[in-house]
Amino acid sequence: MKLYEFGPTRSIRARWTLQELGVDFEPVTVNLTAGENRRPEFLEINPAGKLPVLVDGDVVLTESVAIALYLAEKYPDRGLVPADLKQRAQVNRWLLFTATELEQPLWRIARHTFIYPEQQRLPGDVLLARQEFKAMAAVLEEHMQGRRFVVGDRVTVADLVLAYTLDWANMEELLDGFPQLEAYMERMYARPSAPPRIAVALASIRRATS
Repeated sequence: MKLYEFGPTRSIRARWTLQELGVDFEPVTVNLTAGENRRPEFLEINPAGKLPVLVDGDVVLTESVAIALYLAEKYPDRGLVPADLKQRAQVNRWLLFTATELEQPLWRIARHTFIYPEQQRLPGDVLLARQEFKAMAAVLEEHMQGRRFVVGDRVTVADLVLAYTLDWANMEELLDGFPQLEAYMERMYARPSAPPRIAVALASIRRATS
């Protein structure tokens, strides 16, 4: 099993899932800053030129949430996906909530602060995206009252995807006023299986290129 990854990207979600499961895998670094994701040999694996990519035998899978779910379902005995249908539905609910209601505003902020060329950036959209994130974070803050995990009484794949997303939001200083989410994020990253935080991964890249 190979995981094509790069530092602070959503590759972290896939790596975290593999580490939580205790599955052996071969990490393959694809340096985005060097444009390695646009090389023909990588585009044969993922024509979108994005990370992460999981290769498991004849299965080639992109999209971090899909990879995390695939891995969790491949090893059902590890408990990252509940056996109970209703609990599993709640896991899917919060996975989709994370990807649509939390991640999308974060992407808009990233695009309009450093990804797009300066002349294409819309500062007003950054303000709107921050407001939209906080409105949905408030929903999650309420949900997490009295909970250690998003669903049930043990860690699931939804927690791994969400914790990374909250760390991303924390980098944008968007968790101020959400003590439940901050505490939850810190608990998740205190797990023995947790990967490096985004800030640590970014620092590592800077050291390597300096």
